[in-house]
Amino acid sequence: MMNRIDLFPVSAKIEQDRLTIAGHDLELLAKEYGTPLYLYDQKTMDDAALEYKNALASHYPGPGSVTYAGKAYLCTAIAQWAHGHELYVDCTGEVEIAFAQAGGVPREHILVHGVNKSQADLKSALQHAGTIVVDNLTELKNIAAVSTVASNLWFRLLPGLAVETHHAHTQTGQHGSKFGMTRTEIMEAADICRQHHLPINGIHFHQGSNFRDARPLKEAIGIGLDIAKEIGVPDVWHFSPGGGWGVAYHEDELPQPDTNEYVRVIAENVLAGCQSRGLTLPHLHLEPGRSLVARAGVSVYRAGAIKKRDEKTWVLVDGGMTDNPRHAMYGARYSCLPVSGVGAERSGRISIAGPFCESGDVVIEDLPMRDIHEGDLIAIPASGAYQLSMSSNYNGSRRPAVLWLEKGNARLIQRRETIQDLLARDVMI
Repeated sequence: MMNRIDLFPVSAKIEQDRLTIAGHDLELLAKEYGTPLYLYDQKTMDDAALEYKNALASHYPGPGSVTYAGKAYLCTAIAQWAHGHELYVDCTGEVEIAFAQAGGVPREHILVHGVNKSQADLKSALQHAGTIVVDNLTELKNIAAVSTVASNLWFRLLPGLAVETHHAHTQTGQHGSKFGMTRTEIMEAADICRQHHLPINGIHFHQGSNFRDARPLKEAIGIGLDIAKEIGVPDVWHFSPGGGWGVAYHEDELPQPDTNEYVRVIAENVLAGCQSRGLTLPHLHLEPGRSLVARAGVSVYRAGAIKKRDEKTWVLVDGGMTDNPRHAMYGARYSCLPVSGVGAERSGRISIAGPFCESGDVVIEDLPMRDIHEGDLIAIPASGAYQLSMSSNYNGSRRPAVLWLEKGNARLIQRRETIQDLLARDVMI
């Protein structure tokens, strides 16, 4: 079994038998800000962004950029961080566009996805985004009805190929998927653009999320380049083979997937494919998704009741499916460490569940662990992506506080929701 600390942010350490991140004592942070509590480590995110940018510069001779997936988790501070690293920000609709703007992301770095964009989403995208990824013909016709379009338009291709992920719900590129357009639909879309003098300057596809083997991207890249040649992209154009590169959530999945290998496979296949088809090298966009942010995040819960059921020990904590629905949705596996007493013998197995009225309110099942007692703090790594962004108010749950950690400084970047926040939405009848 690999060392669980390798699942945590790069600044995580065990000091005096206690878990620290960026030098911060998690016990003290939990005491000041309460639990559940989410922590984001700046160094881990900085290192990930730099690793992607260096790999892209090393393997791809044309223009390129890295995109942060807003759907993984977006707030004003995260948008500020992305802007500071000159990343594009992928937004899904008008609210995420507003977060990107609030964080100072310039128009040309705002990229808008979405499988069924509302009129409000399209209006915001046309006003504030540099690129709109067109998912379907209905959307394109709505764009064509607008008198002027200043945004780049990319077509989202359905390549008919998925990558291997741990659950069908994280696959997006296969035949029958709700995402993107078939080749026939893209040909029709190209005709609409020519009729309305709209720009056709990009191809995008996405095959799945949290995968580890980049080789299945090769065929899809070839299909995407064939489409680009067939519709006649201009000399200056954009190509995005999606993202979804994985991270380790459990010690069984260590070591962490190799970012450099992922970028190399994409870059070499785009380069060779363009040369063989007589295409100019596109601006290559990488969308790393969770691999920019998941490892940077840690969720901290406090244990309450402990229940023994035959061979199973349930540790009930103060968070769960309302701040992390990933296990309930598609069986995601996690690991954890106690915040103190880290070095104690792992004498048994525990399952961690939340306080909510659902049997699916489970975070971890049957993990080797030391005995956990009421009041103990538990830290769960790889909590930075697709947790808070999927959170809810089920059973009156209030979304947790979020801290940004750097050496010598812990800043609140999102306060805990209050009862007053929830009541303020309601109107008496």
